[in-house]
Amino acid sequence: MDIQMLTRFFMWCTVLNVGLCTFSGVLCMCASDWMYGIHSRLFSVSRETFNTAVYGFLGFYKVHIMVFNVTPYIVLLIVGN
Repeated sequence: MDIQMLTRFFMWCTVLNVGLCTFSGVLCMCASDWMYGIHSRLFSVSRETFNTAVYGFLGFYKVHIMVFNVTPYIVLLIVGN
């Protein structure tokens, strides 16, 4: 496995994860009542707890995308040149 293959791998990981994170964020903005309805039936959580959990999840996911996808991609771009 060479540097170019690893660079492409991390590029596609970044693209897919950013797309999924964006989709999740848009879904939370546009369909939060629907999502809360499903989760409140399953877990019986309050609206404030649900909002906090979703906000925390999206923040956690963004940090992990930056650390585990974007950073290796940028480093491999620099090393590969």
